[in-house]
Formats: sequence, C-alpha cells, structure tokens
Amino acid sequence: MNFARLHHVQLLIPVGGEDDARRFYGGVLGLIELDKPPVLKARGGCWFRGGGWEVHLAPVPGFTPEKKAHPGVLVNGLDLLAEKLEAAGHPVEWDPHFPGHRRLYAADAHGNRLEFLEPTD
Repeated sequence: MNFARLHHVQLLIPVGGEDDARRFYGGVLGLIELDKPPVLKARGGCWFRGGGWEVHLAPVPGFTPEKKAHPGVLVNGLDLLAEKLEAAGHPVEWDPHFPGHRRLYAADAHGNRLEFLEPTD
C-alpha cells in the first residue's frame, strides 16, 4: 500500500451557506468551483480546487465552526495572501512557532479555522 497524496479536506458550513463560501473560497482565495456529481449536488454544499488543494464544503443543521481542527495549506506568497484576507475582512493571526515556516491562521466566511504556511528554507 502507498498513499499518493491528500485528495481533499471537508469542512462544514451552515445550511444555506454556499454563497458565503463561494465569496470566500472563490473570491478571496481565488479557488475554482468544481461541478459536483449530480447525486452529491442534491445534498447541497460546494467544492473548490486550486494551487494543490481541494476543499469540499458540506452544509449541516446546527453548524458550529471548527476553532481548533483545520487544514494546513502550503502557500507561495504568504504576505500577499495575508493582505488579501485582511482587505476582505478576514483578520489573520501570525504564529511564529512552526520551525522552517512562516505561518498564519485565518477564519473562512463561516468561522472555520484555516492555517496557511510558507517554507522559510
């Protein structure tokens, strides 16, 4: 057996939260929205891909954002991303405690925690 790579990460959003997700993941982060297969499209949610990562957003009743669990995404141009996030109203929290990387945290449109890292080596 051999793991090739991570295919996607799934995050939860509130029911009806797709438009906010599109503004954040498609607009702010610049990811491309994917067409979901018809059998899955009926469940709601939306999928995005770009820059080596894919995120699937699934609506659930009683949604609560993830404040600790998060995807960690490698980035080229972390300062530019931080500027884009801040300009779009998504404050960033810089964290210097990851050896060999610059790192920040931000929340998506629904409050889910996201980590973005850029290697310093």
